[in-house]
Amino acid sequence: MPHFKTVGLVMRPGSHHSDETLGQVLDILSRHEIDIILDERILAAEIGCISDGCDVSRLPRAALETLGRRCDMVIVIGGDGSMLGAARTLCLTGTPVLGINRGRVGFLTDISTADLELRLEEILSGTYVAEHRFLLDAFIMREGRVVSCAHALNDVVLHSGQVARMVEFTLFIDDQFVYRQRADGLIVATPTGSTAYALSAGGPMLHPSLEAMVLVPMFPHVLSNRPLVIGAASKVSLRIEHGPDPAPQLSCDGQTRLVLQPGDRIDIIRKPQRLVLLHPQSHDYFDSCRSKLGWSSSTQECP
Repeated sequence: MPHFKTVGLVMRPGSHHSDETLGQVLDILSRHEIDIILDERILAAEIGCISDGCDVSRLPRAALETLGRRCDMVIVIGGDGSMLGAARTLCLTGTPVLGINRGRVGFLTDISTADLELRLEEILSGTYVAEHRFLLDAFIMREGRVVSCAHALNDVVLHSGQVARMVEFTLFIDDQFVYRQRADGLIVATPTGSTAYALSAGGPMLHPSLEAMVLVPMFPHVLSNRPLVIGAASKVSLRIEHGPDPAPQLSCDGQTRLVLQPGDRIDIIRKPQRLVLLHPQSHDYFDSCRSKLGWSSSTQECP
């Protein structure tokens, strides 16, 4: 019996360069007699892909939420952006997610097309490493009630919405006053997101196993302001004091944007549900850092 009986496939719409990879995945799954459900955004006419063992046009399709409920695993073909979009939904059902990299960096989608067949065969047989990554919930409070909410695997970012314009905000951690700040914004990142936007803004890298968040100011008006690492169980609250016109914004994973008003409070907390991320047995976080961030690659054995 296969370790996974039903597998969902997700691919970014219009991603023509992933056709070949999709066909290869379909062939492997078909050989194992695994039931396949496609993300409803994948159109047979668009991808033009009919694999040797599977006619794409005949495969059932479903929304991402349904894939999470019906599948034992979901495979995301694309870059980290594709994974971020899928992860925010699939974490709600705890469905394991596997990423095949067709993007540029691929911290989350870490299986390369070069060894796709080998790694996918291993995972289908039950040989893999499962990681549980936490996400963030962001709630916008206005006049004492929640007016908007969004979720993020990488980061929640308060920003002015304009180039070279500042927003003034007050930061509280667990309802304790930290500081009042004028800056281009503030990045609140998970360990997963610490290697993304937060890293480019000068923040530290957090190992994925850590239960922590990092707060990284963006071009603060006070030079002594530095990134701050806090526990993941903490509640981060931001109160908008003054902002540019048009209004400042809150961005989640760079894919969801919410408009703010002076006086709004943003509460950011750890999400109860977690993303179950699958890796090959040979997965090595520091090897990923070396290859994707250009670290020294000389091999050294532990003394």
